[in-house]
Amino acid sequence: MPLALLALAIGAFGIGTTEFVIMGLLPQVAGGLGVSVPTAGLLVTGYALGVMIGAPIMTILGTRISRKNMLMLLMGLFIVGNIISAAAPVFAVMLIGRIVASLAHGAFFGIGSVVAAGLVAPDRRAGAISLMFTGLTVANVVGVPLGTFVGQSAGWRVTFLIVAGLGVAGLAGVAKLVPDLPAPEGVRLRREAAAFMNPQVLLAMAMTVLGFGGVFAAITYIAPMMTEVSGYADSSVTWLMVLFGLGMVAGNLIGGRFADRRLMAMLYTALGGLAVVLALFTVGAQNKAAAAVAVFLIGALGFATVPPLQKRVLDFAHDAPTLASAANIGAFNLGNALAAWLGGVVITAGYGYTAPNAVGAVLAAAALVLAFVSQRLEHRSARSLQPATEPVSTPAAEAARP
Repeated sequence: MPLALLALAIGAFGIGTTEFVIMGLLPQVAGGLGVSVPTAGLLVTGYALGVMIGAPIMTILGTRISRKNMLMLLMGLFIVGNIISAAAPVFAVMLIGRIVASLAHGAFFGIGSVVAAGLVAPDRRAGAISLMFTGLTVANVVGVPLGTFVGQSAGWRVTFLIVAGLGVAGLAGVAKLVPDLPAPEGVRLRREAAAFMNPQVLLAMAMTVLGFGGVFAAITYIAPMMTEVSGYADSSVTWLMVLFGLGMVAGNLIGGRFADRRLMAMLYTALGGLAVVLALFTVGAQNKAAAAVAVFLIGALGFATVPPLQKRVLDFAHDAPTLASAANIGAFNLGNALAAWLGGVVITAGYGYTAPNAVGAVLAAAALVLAFVSQRLEHRSARSLQPATEPVSTPAAEAARP
């Protein structure tokens, strides 16, 4: 694999760390800025909203800039946002810093996916995308626990300064290793937006929202679920999140490997398995061992969907992939926000801390239904393009055949 993928993975590592580390530092940030923990939680919400809004806007603004230079500018924005967060004297400034950093998130992964896919042969694109996203998954195994430890020991401001340093490393890597790819010719907003008229692009994004929503319905409330239902000590939550991160790494790599061979089969397996695990987790969370296994599998099965869904968006938006790819990253965050809200609704309604798992199972099952619909539409479209006397055999159909 090209070394440029390493630079993209480093940038992804920094972005993943800053996105998730705040969850482990909310009490420290709240105390340092003189606000309540629920108010500090707006730093998570603000980041997610910034990703959703910033992904298409930053991608559109970058259509006339070479992809390498745009990636460098995005890493610069990420660095500035984290420095603002580290130096914030009041909560409002901290929130601004989080939003500034989030504006780089979606466009970096969207443009980075296009760059990663373009660095390798067509039959290795999903694997290349998964290697870039490995930086995001490894962040949850290494970056987030270490960042939480540093924040609790030396202060949360130090954590964000270190994250800014990761951004500097990512910027240097992109500058040194990513080839100087020119701006895509003939890119127009109308042409980029036209990708959203393709039902397959919309279906892939809907699967992203629902499938990843299934993951975060459970993981958002993993701390009270593990301590109140499974009986783990508060101190055990950290290593359980590491276990979740290890699942993310494994699932992402497996998803990338098999999506290049049997993309739709990989989606069926991951989404179906995720729905089953979440359903079983709803009734089996009381068992410590079963709960730990479920946490790992949720991470693995959830992130096994990332490379195939991102590749599917690129395949069907091949004439204008950049905006669609970035928007799909926003769809991940939309799924996060939707699932967290739905999970809170069922808990507030009195159904207990395991109820979000049932919500996640329903979301994952709905994504699986959409996967079947998507492939059926693709086969129908392929048949309509072939003479009645000829068998259907197109590259798209073959790639999608389970």
